[in-house]
Amino acid sequence: MLDKPLNLAKARILISNDDGVHAPGLKMLVRVTRRMAKEVWVVAPEVEQSAASHSLTLRRPLRIRRLAARRYAVDGTPTDAVMLGLRQIMKDKPPDLLLSGVNRGGNLGEDVTYSGTIAAAMEATLLGVPAIALSQERSDGSRTRWTTAEHHLEKVVGRLVSVPWPPGVLMSVNFPDVAAGAVTGVEATREGRRRVGTWFTESTDPYGRPYYWLSGWREAEDFARGTDLAAVARGAISVTPLSMDLTHRPTLRVLKGILD
Repeated sequence: MLDKPLNLAKARILISNDDGVHAPGLKMLVRVTRRMAKEVWVVAPEVEQSAASHSLTLRRPLRIRRLAARRYAVDGTPTDAVMLGLRQIMKDKPPDLLLSGVNRGGNLGEDVTYSGTIAAAMEATLLGVPAIALSQERSDGSRTRWTTAEHHLEKVVGRLVSVPWPPGVLMSVNFPDVAAGAVTGVEATREGRRRVGTWFTESTDPYGRPYYWLSGWREAEDFARGTDLAAVARGAISVTPLSMDLTHRPTLRVLKGILD
């Protein structure tokens, strides 16, 4: 929850991600955030944890490695990193805001259910710290337009923290895969949906045992107006408020009528 506008110039900000503590998107985010904020901390996974979702490490101990002043790596998931950041590393003085990302690739539509980037922001929200997840869309597997997110990030974050947010809400920002100067605007959007298909590449390992590798699961299409998918496809930055309350209230009302 952000109960009042946040003065970034005086803020303590914690940065995490799911691409790992050495990822280029995190390094860029740190660079930009240091221009905005008084104090910047990093607590991120030691290695890439993409698609880890909101998973926790329960069956082994976690270790924290100090890399530099206010910079730490955790050998676990994004959720582990945020929990340790807030409850251990920064327990004496928690941050005013968590920024997660900048992710290499968009987190649009149903991506939010898989994304470790979103999960880091979810965990901060659950622990009472306002959070923004940041992702840079890319149309192919070879390049990421980091300069687009870098150019627009400060303005977008500044606008988001200038107004209060309700409890249990986090912000998901997606930058389009266009040059920084070609961005068409910033749009408030809802979570979209794609036609989802799953394809596996089947092969055998050197011992003759079959294995399956997830190789594709998205289909191109025309996206519904007002969604994050449609905005980013048009070259706009999408901002989607996500709620931690997953209750479907119309169905809840129906159930109360037949069960209570």
